[in-house]
Amino acid sequence: MHASGIAVVMLHVGDVAAAQAWYQGLFPQAVPLDLGVPGVGCLQIGGSRMEFVPADEKVAAGAAGSVVYWQVAHFDAALAHALNQGATLYRGPMPIEAGQAMCQVRDPWGNCVGLRGPAAPQREPGLANKSR
Repeated sequence: MHASGIAVVMLHVGDVAAAQAWYQGLFPQAVPLDLGVPGVGCLQIGGSRMEFVPADEKVAAGAAGSVVYWQVAHFDAALAHALNQGATLYRGPMPIEAGQAMCQVRDPWGNCVGLRGPAAPQREPGLANKSR
Protein backbone atom coordinates (compact mmCIF):
# COMPACT_ATOMS: atom_id res chain seq x y z
CA MET A 1 0.00 0.00 0.00
CA HIS A 2 1.24 3.49 -0.83
CA ALA A 3 -0.30 6.36 1.12
CA SER A 4 0.26 9.98 0.21
CA GLY A 5 -0.92 11.60 3.44
CA ILE A 6 -3.90 11.96 5.72
CA ALA A 7 -7.12 12.28 3.76
CA VAL A 8 -9.33 13.64 6.54
CA VAL A 9 -9.55 13.92 10.32
CA MET A 10 -12.98 12.53 11.22
CA LEU A 11 -14.61 13.24 14.58
CA HIS A 12 -17.63 11.32 15.83
CA VAL A 13 -19.88 13.64 17.83
CA GLY A 14 -23.35 13.77 19.35
CA ASP A 15 -24.34 16.96 17.49
CA VAL A 16 -22.75 17.57 14.07
CA ALA A 17 -23.86 21.21 13.65
CA ALA A 18 -22.76 22.15 17.18
CA ALA A 19 -19.40 20.41 16.69
CA GLN A 20 -18.74 22.21 13.41
CA ALA A 21 -19.60 25.55 15.03
CA TRP A 22 -17.40 24.77 18.07
CA TYR A 23 -14.40 23.83 15.93
CA GLN A 24 -14.96 26.92 13.75
CA GLY A 25 -14.50 28.90 16.97
CA LEU A 26 -11.43 26.86 17.93
CA PHE A 27 -9.84 27.33 14.50
CA PRO A 28 -11.13 30.74 13.31
CA GLN A 29 -9.21 30.45 10.02
CA ALA A 30 -11.14 27.28 9.10
CA VAL A 31 -13.33 27.40 6.01
CA PRO A 32 -16.68 25.55 6.15
CA LEU A 33 -17.21 23.14 3.26
CA ASP A 34 -20.51 21.72 2.05
CA LEU A 35 -19.87 18.10 1.09
CA GLY A 36 -23.44 17.60 -0.08
CA VAL A 37 -23.85 14.74 2.39
CA PRO A 38 -26.76 15.15 4.82
CA GLY A 39 -25.75 14.96 8.48
CA VAL A 40 -22.01 15.48 7.84
CA GLY A 41 -20.13 18.71 8.56
CA CYS A 42 -16.72 19.74 7.27
CA LEU A 43 -14.06 22.39 7.82
CA GLN A 44 -10.95 23.04 5.73
CA ILE A 45 -8.08 23.95 8.05
CA GLY A 46 -4.99 24.84 6.07
CA GLY A 47 -4.16 21.78 3.99
CA SER A 48 -6.28 19.46 6.14
CA ARG A 49 -9.95 18.62 6.30
CA MET A 50 -11.92 17.90 9.46
CA GLU A 51 -15.25 16.10 9.08
CA PHE A 52 -17.93 15.72 11.74
CA VAL A 53 -20.17 12.66 11.69
CA PRO A 54 -22.74 11.33 14.16
CA ALA A 55 -21.41 9.06 16.89
CA ASP A 56 -23.10 5.66 16.83
CA GLU A 57 -22.91 2.17 18.29
CA LYS A 58 -19.76 1.35 16.29
CA VAL A 59 -17.79 4.56 16.96
CA ALA A 60 -18.66 6.62 20.01
CA ALA A 61 -17.47 10.14 20.72
CA GLY A 62 -14.55 10.48 23.10
CA ALA A 63 -10.91 9.65 23.65
CA ALA A 64 -10.08 6.15 22.48
CA GLY A 65 -6.48 6.05 21.31
CA SER A 66 -5.38 8.14 18.34
CA VAL A 67 -4.95 11.89 18.72
CA VAL A 68 -4.30 14.35 15.91
CA TYR A 69 -1.91 17.14 16.89
CA TRP A 70 -2.37 20.52 15.22
CA GLN A 71 0.73 22.65 14.67
CA VAL A 72 0.14 26.12 16.12
CA ALA A 73 2.22 29.27 15.79
CA HIS A 74 2.11 30.15 19.51
CA PHE A 75 1.43 27.24 21.87
CA ASP A 76 0.51 29.27 24.96
CA ALA A 77 -1.92 31.49 23.07
CA ALA A 78 -3.47 28.48 21.29
CA LEU A 79 -3.98 26.62 24.57
CA ALA A 80 -5.53 29.70 26.20
CA HIS A 81 -7.84 30.12 23.19
CA ALA A 82 -8.91 26.46 23.31
CA LEU A 83 -9.70 26.72 27.03
CA ASN A 84 -11.65 29.95 26.43
CA GLN A 85 -13.66 28.11 23.76
CA GLY A 86 -14.71 25.53 26.36
CA ALA A 87 -12.09 22.84 25.82
CA THR A 88 -10.81 21.10 28.94
CA LEU A 89 -7.17 20.25 29.51
CA TYR A 90 -6.74 16.50 29.30
CA ARG A 91 -2.99 15.87 29.17
CA GLY A 92 0.05 18.11 29.53
CA PRO A 93 1.20 20.64 28.72
CA MET A 94 4.67 19.21 28.44
CA PRO A 95 7.91 20.39 26.87
CA ILE A 96 9.16 18.62 23.76
CA GLU A 97 12.06 19.23 21.41
CA ALA A 98 13.33 22.57 20.14
CA GLY A 99 11.52 24.85 22.60
CA GLN A 100 8.10 23.48 21.73
CA ALA A 101 5.32 22.18 23.95
CA MET A 102 2.37 19.88 23.42
CA CYS A 103 -0.88 19.05 25.16
CA GLN A 104 -4.24 17.42 24.62
CA VAL A 105 -7.55 19.14 25.23
CA ARG A 106 -11.01 17.60 25.05
CA ASP A 107 -13.88 19.03 23.06
CA PRO A 108 -17.45 19.10 24.48
CA TRP A 109 -18.02 15.57 23.10
CA GLY A 110 -14.95 14.10 24.79
CA ASN A 111 -12.73 13.89 21.69
CA CYS A 112 -9.05 14.74 22.20
CA VAL A 113 -7.39 17.47 20.18
CA GLY A 114 -3.62 17.81 20.28
CA LEU A 115 -1.86 21.17 20.17
CA ARG A 116 1.83 21.46 19.43
CA GLY A 117 4.04 24.48 18.83
CA PRO A 118 6.63 26.94 20.10
CA ALA A 119 6.14 27.78 23.76
CA ALA A 120 7.15 30.78 25.82
CA PRO A 121 10.21 30.09 27.95
CA GLN A 122 9.25 29.04 31.47
CA ARG A 123 10.78 30.73 34.51
CA GLU A 124 10.35 27.66 36.71
CA PRO A 125 11.96 24.37 35.76
CA GLY A 126 9.62 22.12 33.78
CA LEU A 127 6.46 22.93 31.87
CA ALA A 128 4.75 19.61 32.45
CA ASN A 129 2.05 19.18 35.02
CA LYS A 130 0.60 16.14 36.75
CA SER A 131 -1.99 15.34 34.03
CA ARG A 132 0.46 13.37 31.88
